Amino acid sequence: MKAKIVLLPGDGIGPEVTAQAVRVMEAVARKFGHEFLFDSKRIGGIAIDETGDPLPQETIDACKSSDAILLGAVGGPKWDDPNAKTRPEAGLLRIRKELGLFANLRPIVTFDELLDSSPLKREIIEGTDILFFRELTGGLYFGPSGTEELPDGQQRAYSTAVYTTNEVERIVRMAALAARKRRGKLTMVDKANVLEASRLWRRISAKIMKEEFPDLEYEVVLVDSMAMHLLSRPKSFDVVVTSNMFGDILTDEASMLPGSLGMLPSASLGSDGPGLYEPIHGSAPDIAGKGIANPLATILAAAMLLRHSLQLDAEATAIETAVKRVLAAGCRTADLAPKGSATLGTVAITDKVLEQL
Repeated sequence: MKAKIVLLPGDGIGPEVTAQAVRVMEAVARKFGHEFLFDSKRIGGIAIDETGDPLPQETIDACKSSDAILLGAVGGPKWDDPNAKTRPEAGLLRIRKELGLFANLRPIVTFDELLDSSPLKREIIEGTDILFFRELTGGLYFGPSGTEELPDGQQRAYSTAVYTTNEVERIVRMAALAARKRRGKLTMVDKANVLEASRLWRRISAKIMKEEFPDLEYEVVLVDSMAMHLLSRPKSFDVVVTSNMFGDILTDEASMLPGSLGMLPSASLGSDGPGLYEPIHGSAPDIAGKGIANPLATILAAAMLLRHSLQLDAEATAIETAVKRVLAAGCRTADLAPKGSATLGTVAITDKVLEQL
């Protein structure tokens, strides 16, 4: 297979971890007889510095003509001025819109070798395997928002959660199809006791599940209860679908189940066109350039890229198996290791993955 993969290294540790994922994909290409063509483009803070735009048109055009996209991370203190004309995160929101990436898939899987890295008890988290579907292009992050001056001199700010029938239908349907291929259970998370947008989610989800997926076990959980259940009984969930902001918060909370944000990849998919793959951790500017960032989430994101965009399941499994073997051998980056124990840096742990491949 010959495939064009656009790289968006971004800011902070983004370039460091992306470079290691490329090494792994190049090794996979050699091993399985593929040709991956990599094209690096700018996004986020570095794009603002060099072009004044967090998502230059050149980047958009390259992404639209690619087979898949691998993103590092965007943002950092340098660009955090609330009065700035634009911010790095604006590029991330725009590329999702430009490419129609409405579904964010975040697998939350515990590794047996890392159970003691989690702040939660082993018996609670062991065996956890949840696939989150977060709606990505609607809700509070994209609805009407602004700040206005009031007659008495105060300011009033507002952000509006807006969803349409189609936006809810397509993400619920995609999540249900995934549940059908897994353990047959779908959980929809909302706040229907308060929010009108959530009541729309509840009505539409119930209709789809009754008419199209009667074979699945289906439940509805309020978001505040879900935040509690994720930490008390995570093994009871299979596939979870929810709105943009709820998914953003819940999946970061769920990152504590495997023990580190540095272990969690994600995929952003649309109805067609290239998917975008990234680790869910941020740019971690405090450790950028030190060579200690954990690249495993980005390497696992590359595996998701191979599986979902290029339909290379055996190759994806080879990467995932290599990562598991490295962890089983006791190799750890600083975020995963007990205090005072030996650790491997960004390049060194990737070397171990390559040895396993």
